[in-house]
Amino acid sequence: MRAIWREERRLELWLEIELLAVEAMARLGLVPADEAARLRKRVNVSPADVEKREEQTQHEILAFLEEVASHAGPAGRWLHHGLTSSDVLDTSLALQLRAACDLLHQDLLALRITIGERARRYAFVPMIGRTHGVHAEPVTYGLKLALMYDEFGRATDRLLAAREQISVGKLSGAVGTYAHLDPAVEEEVCRKLGLIPAPASNQIIQRDRHASLATTLALIGGSIERWAIEFRHLQRTEVLEVEEPFAKGQKGSSAMPHKRNPILSERLCGLARLLRGYALAAMENVPLWHERDISHSSAERVLFPDATATLDYMLVILDRLVADQSVYPERMAENLARSKGLYASEGILLALVRKGLSRKDAYELVQEAAMRCWRGKEPFVTYLRDTPRIAGLLSPEEIEHACDWKTYCRHVGETFKRVGLEAPEP
Repeated sequence: MRAIWREERRLELWLEIELLAVEAMARLGLVPADEAARLRKRVNVSPADVEKREEQTQHEILAFLEEVASHAGPAGRWLHHGLTSSDVLDTSLALQLRAACDLLHQDLLALRITIGERARRYAFVPMIGRTHGVHAEPVTYGLKLALMYDEFGRATDRLLAAREQISVGKLSGAVGTYAHLDPAVEEEVCRKLGLIPAPASNQIIQRDRHASLATTLALIGGSIERWAIEFRHLQRTEVLEVEEPFAKGQKGSSAMPHKRNPILSERLCGLARLLRGYALAAMENVPLWHERDISHSSAERVLFPDATATLDYMLVILDRLVADQSVYPERMAENLARSKGLYASEGILLALVRKGLSRKDAYELVQEAAMRCWRGKEPFVTYLRDTPRIAGLLSPEEIEHACDWKTYCRHVGETFKRVGLEAPEP
C-alpha cells in the first residue's frame, strides 16, 4: 500500500497521463507524430528535482512540467496541451485509489477464507447467545462466525462497487468544456489506463465519487469494530470464551504481570474512529465552489493514503486475530449452564401454546416458573415440572426436548449454506 502512495509513483502516473495525451493528439493529427515519439523516449522525472522547482513555483504541476520539459527539447511544448492541473491530478488519483481498492479486496478475500475455516471448525460448539448482554438462547460459535463471514461478504461487494465509482478519469480542460482538447483524447487516454471517462465534469471529477469510497472504507472499519468489540466481550474474565493470541514473552500490563489484555481488538476499535473521521472529511469535500475550488485537495492528500493504509492494516490484524485466537468450548459450556436452562423459556411457551393455552396465559406461567428459578438453585426444568399446569400439559420428554440446546441450533447447517459456506457435518 505504501508503494501506491509514494511520491515517485504519483509522478510516474502524471508522466504517463501526459504522454498518453500527446500520443492521442498525434493520432488525431494535432501533434507531429515524430515529436510525440521523441517525448516517450527522452523524458523522465526526478522527485527531488520536482520538489526543488516547486519551492519556487509553489505549484506542483507546473514544477513537474518544467522538470519534464527540461529533458524533452522542443517536443516538450506539447506537454499539457489543452489540459488543466486537475486533469492530471484527478486521473492519477483514480488510478491510485483503484490500486488501493485492489489490495483491500485481496485482504477481504483472505479474511473471509480465515473466517470460513474457523466457522466450520466450531460450527456445532454450543454457547449462550446474549441480547442486551444477558443470556438469551443457545447459538454456536461457528454460527456467530458464519454471521461474520456474511458481513464481510457485503463489505467486499461494497468495496467493488466503490472501486467502480472511483475508476473514472477526466481530461476536459479548465472548466470541463473540452475548449482546447478533443474529447477523443480523453477517451483514448482513459481506455489505455483502464478508466471510464467521466460522463460530465467541470474542472474536477465530482467528489461524491470519492466520498462514496471513503464512506465505504469507514463502513468496513465499522464492521471490523463490531467484531473487535464482540471478541473483547468474549475475552472478559467473567466470560473468557475466546481470547486473543498472546505470544511468548508478551506483556499485558506494566503494573500487573497476570494481565492478558485484548489489545488487538482495542486497537482496531480506535482505528475505526479514524476511518469515520476521514469519511466525514470526504463528504465535506463534495460541495465546492462553482466549477471547483481547492479546499478538497489538502484533505485528500491525507485522508486517502491514510484511510486505505489504515484499513489495509486493520484487515490484516483482524485476519490474524481470527486465525490465532484461542477458543474455549469448555468455558462456553459452563456459561451455557449458568442460566440453569432458562434459555428454554420461549420453547416452553410455544409448546404450551401448541397445547391450547393462550399466549398470555402461557407467557405468565413460564415467567412465574422462570422467576422462581432465578431466585432458586435448581435448574429450570425442575421448576417447570413442579408447576402443575405446565406438567399437566407437557410430558417430561417434551420438557426435556425444549430444554436441549441442540433443539435451538438444528438449522446451523442451513444457515451455513445460505451464506455460501460448505455445510459442516454435525
